[in-house]
Amino acid sequence: MRQLLLGLDIGSSSVKASLLDAQTGKAIASKAFPEEEMPINAPESGWAEQDPEMWWKYVKESTAFIFKKAGVKKGELKGIGIAYQMHGLVCVDKDQKVLRPSIIWCDSRAVAIGEKAFEGLGSAYCLPNLLNSPGNFTASKLRWVIENQPEIASKIHKIMLPGDYIAMKLTGEILTSETGLSEGIFWDFKENDLSRKLLKQMEIPEVWIPKAVPSFSIQGRVTDSASKETGIEAGVPISYRAGDQPNNAFSLQVLKPGELATTAGTSGTVYGVADKPLYDPQSRVNTFVHVNHSQKKPSYGVLLCVNGTGILNSWLKKLMGGSRISYEEMNSLGGSVYAGSEGLVFIPFGNGVERIMQNKPVGAHLIGLDLLKHDKRHVVRAAQEGIVSALTYGFRVMKNMGMNLQTVKAGHANMFLSPLFRKTFVHMNQVNLELYDTDGAQGAARGAGIGAGIFSSEAEAFEGLELLETLEPNHNFFDSYEEVYRNWEMQLNRLITSVN
Repeated sequence: MRQLLLGLDIGSSSVKASLLDAQTGKAIASKAFPEEEMPINAPESGWAEQDPEMWWKYVKESTAFIFKKAGVKKGELKGIGIAYQMHGLVCVDKDQKVLRPSIIWCDSRAVAIGEKAFEGLGSAYCLPNLLNSPGNFTASKLRWVIENQPEIASKIHKIMLPGDYIAMKLTGEILTSETGLSEGIFWDFKENDLSRKLLKQMEIPEVWIPKAVPSFSIQGRVTDSASKETGIEAGVPISYRAGDQPNNAFSLQVLKPGELATTAGTSGTVYGVADKPLYDPQSRVNTFVHVNHSQKKPSYGVLLCVNGTGILNSWLKKLMGGSRISYEEMNSLGGSVYAGSEGLVFIPFGNGVERIMQNKPVGAHLIGLDLLKHDKRHVVRAAQEGIVSALTYGFRVMKNMGMNLQTVKAGHANMFLSPLFRKTFVHMNQVNLELYDTDGAQGAARGAGIGAGIFSSEAEAFEGLELLETLEPNHNFFDSYEEVYRNWEMQLNRLITSVN
């Protein structure tokens, strides 16, 4: 009988499910729903919300699809892993009913609340204990609900992150993880416990915070009612959960100090592992608990995030014809002009405020447009160069923190499917790039195998991970790509000055 593992990746664009054969380490079926991107609602400028029931709907559809495709039989599924979009807020009442739409990761409404909490708590506490400013993270979003929607706050029984909500729908149990609490800026790294000082400062009742379980552990089992809704056999354990960026790093076997992972989906990230609690004094990059953290062997994830990444590329695609042009055609167009896009610069910060910009409303800008010289080829290239430049900006912050950035791992997906994007990333940052045949859902499935005891070690869990390609920088190109970055940075600094 096969031993199968189910990985669910709850993104803001789609929900993806993958089935992994534990004996071969290979994915045997994968599917993302919906076919088009999930809607993000913006009732006001800077807001971003999604209905958690929509995530649940697509969990059911994607799971049913791959179970049918793989012909899953009773007794074959041994564990479920859940990865999810970080920093979101889900509020439920005592009957586990959702009280309001989820305030998701790219929502900017709580910036001022986070800044006020940072001033109240003081940098002498926030930086060494929280390793971050409270910023625009989950705790600040919850405080916004308390201040602005008291009638909803009065009904709150528990608050959760998006993956905790899906786990609740499957098991009936409301739990979270240490890495999840750190993502929400609820975690005191010195006390290795909830930050009761932050809860007091923000007047958040401690009883609202779920109990934390290890990322790799049995965290409840599929109920009879959830089995009827999903087709997943009752009794199968949830045995892994993690936010999408720690999970992406895990999916690429980035577990040791000095190892790095990158993604370029709706948002773009670089995530590096450290064995010391590093922090940026300006909180432009953020430190969280990594999935393999323990008190005996600490492991921290330093996250650089650029909200305006794949969302800019998809916006351009819609602008250029939507279904009438493919991403491959766009990449070819951008690759047909020289580095630097003949002076055209794209600042990509158009998807909410950016942490690397210290939450300043910089926005997205196309700068230097010459109507007699530039066409869509230049716009495509400038957009991809602008995204990589934004990642490079954060990359250099991480280097200044003492992180060793030489080899970066990525899944062969999203914007890393673009040869132009890959080349720009490698040459602008002067790093080696390893591309793997994996994704977040497969990573969650591997995590489930460890948590359920199907794999005896991390090494065994990754025996089926396939390296597709390694790209190395050509140092002869360094000067030209450094010039692209310097021009981009100059234009950015002009914008920052105007914002201030």
